[in-house]
Amino acid sequence: MVGMVRHWGGGREPVEFEIADLVIAGWTGRDAAGLQHHIDELKAIGVKPPSGVPLFYRVDRGLLTTDTSIDVVGTGTSGEVETVIFSVGGLWVGLGSDHTDRAAEAYSVALSKQLCRKVVAPELWRFDEVAPHWDRLILRAHAVAGGKRRLYQEGSTAVIRDPRELMARFTGNGSGLPEGTVMFCGTQPAIGGIAAADRFEMELEDPVLGRSMRCAYDIRTLPLVS
Repeated sequence: MVGMVRHWGGGREPVEFEIADLVIAGWTGRDAAGLQHHIDELKAIGVKPPSGVPLFYRVDRGLLTTDTSIDVVGTGTSGEVETVIFSVGGLWVGLGSDHTDRAAEAYSVALSKQLCRKVVAPELWRFDEVAPHWDRLILRAHAVAGGKRRLYQEGSTAVIRDPRELMARFTGNGSGLPEGTVMFCGTQPAIGGIAAADRFEMELEDPVLGRSMRCAYDIRTLPLVS
């Protein structure tokens, strides 16, 4: 059971719901050059190019969390800021990080998606309220490492495929997400390249409606022993 707060029409409503399926949409760049840049930066750390784009990875629904701290094994993991679509009593927009084990990603992207928890903000916006100006939303992330905070990702959601297209491709029949499904919609290139951090801070800004959704979590690195 996941507890969150839904915001709509100027009001707010605490809710709890069950997650039936957790989906990570990958390789979702709308611009071919930008997508290739992301493929190239992953290739630089040993990740094989995808067999097609976009791809949809089904992962353990228990990985979804609103916790403000996660444990990871080894120093080869990093976060990715993304919009997240929740199909729970209608469509809702959230903010999350597809935290990924980069060392495992070089072996198997699908496996790497299973190895880290996926932190989401405890807030949701009604999708209908942002859909008309979707491409004007802004995603932003900061990474904190060694006590230094730096801008890690920033850009408009216009560089990522529209979630309506992703939902239609995932279901294969043009319908919306099945009830209880949560979908991460993809990320943007990292500024200065992919890197590990001690803390990951993210934001979804809606400049049209004048609001922002924020979330942050600490990363505790457990020793990698053999």
